[in-house]
Amino acid sequence: MITLEHAYVATGLMFAAFSILSLRDPLNPTRFRSALFWGLIAVSLLFGSSLGGFGNGLLVIALVLIGAMGRLGVGKPVTTIREQRQASASRWRNALFVPVPLVAVGGTLLAKYTPAGAWLISPVQTTLISLGVGCVVALVVAMFWFRPPVMAPVQEGRRLMDSIGWAALLPQMLASLGAVFLAADVGQVVGDLVAQVIPMTSAFLAVFAYCAGMALFTIIMGNAFAAFPVMTAAIGLPIVVHQFGGDPAIVCAIGMLAGFCGTLMTPMAANFNVVPANLLELPDRNAPLNGVIRAQLPTAAIMLVANILLMYVLAFRF
Repeated sequence: MITLEHAYVATGLMFAAFSILSLRDPLNPTRFRSALFWGLIAVSLLFGSSLGGFGNGLLVIALVLIGAMGRLGVGKPVTTIREQRQASASRWRNALFVPVPLVAVGGTLLAKYTPAGAWLISPVQTTLISLGVGCVVALVVAMFWFRPPVMAPVQEGRRLMDSIGWAALLPQMLASLGAVFLAADVGQVVGDLVAQVIPMTSAFLAVFAYCAGMALFTIIMGNAFAAFPVMTAAIGLPIVVHQFGGDPAIVCAIGMLAGFCGTLMTPMAANFNVVPANLLELPDRNAPLNGVIRAQLPTAAIMLVANILLMYVLAFRF
């Protein structure tokens, strides 16, 4: 049976390869620091369950210190030439994007609704496992279609991760921070503060407070997954669901979408908004509201209003 642990091992081996290749790359100006950074991530993924809380804490502190020393250098691996990549892209176009969502969705449905799928894929974190399997399938398909050098996927993956740098860790760290906030009962404090500002006298006000709070907290935290446990414990479950009778599945699903609206508005979501600006070399990439965020703001505002209306219309009708 494929479990989440297998996905951790595969990802850990990938980062271990990034570390070794970085160390052997004389063109990377920070190759020793890059090798240490990716190597520590590999250790976390491969041996994190054995390190314990204290060991993992030291590892995270080491990663933060390395990230604080400055941007990681970008490796310059030699894989394929520009003309080869353009020819492959022109031939296969968007077909490469089919395997990942197809296997991710198909694997999730098979694991939940068929005996064979339940035997093959663990029922815990099924979607994440299926997504990982989809990535592996896409890699195999790409190797068959494009026939690149054997090390090209790992080398290009290293180049991409070097370009992203320390921001690659933000989703995991911020999601962990959300769990810490939940354990510390921050949700109750936030709920009391919101209730003082917005009187929860109607279902619509409760929905507005929850959705707007999800977006605002995501803007502050930089990650909707970090905001979700806090705002759901503060407003979503006790007020929208229990007090006004909202459907918990609809409330939680749309509430998360409202949080994603905040993701589009904040530089704290560095992997979404800062990294693309750096990759595109935008002239205002170091500004708090760079070109990527400014382009997304109208869409985010419209989506947030739509999510508020959808939750109000759907959550109390079924």
